[in-house]
Amino acid sequence: MAFDGTWKIERNENYEKFMEAMGVGMMKRKLGAHDNLKITIRQEGNKFIVKEASNFRNIEIEFTLGVNFEYSLADGTELSGAWTLEGNKLVGTFTRKDNGKVLKAYREIVGDELIQTYIYEGVESKRVFKR
Repeated sequence: MAFDGTWKIERNENYEKFMEAMGVGMMKRKLGAHDNLKITIRQEGNKFIVKEASNFRNIEIEFTLGVNFEYSLADGTELSGAWTLEGNKLVGTFTRKDNGKVLKAYREIVGDELIQTYIYEGVESKRVFKR
């Protein structure tokens, strides 16, 4: 599938403002903006295996499209939600366990880039990855 492969962070757009809206402290925001994140995605039908490797943590997440699962962000924020496929775009809807607010996430391939878009409390951020 189009998402399969290893993707390395190329650039961020408005990422620090997004992290601020999420309640991430200044030091973690500064570090997070330069995390050297690498994502490896493998799709097997409706199941995805995503490995995230950065300066801060290495984790592997498995999820099935449309099935809720638990996830914690690098800053420790606990979420519950699911990814769905809308056309050729992965759409994630996650609810924070601490305050019940919703985080929307999108992953799509545009040209030779993987674009991850996050929207939280009206703040939108993009992270752009290259293979």
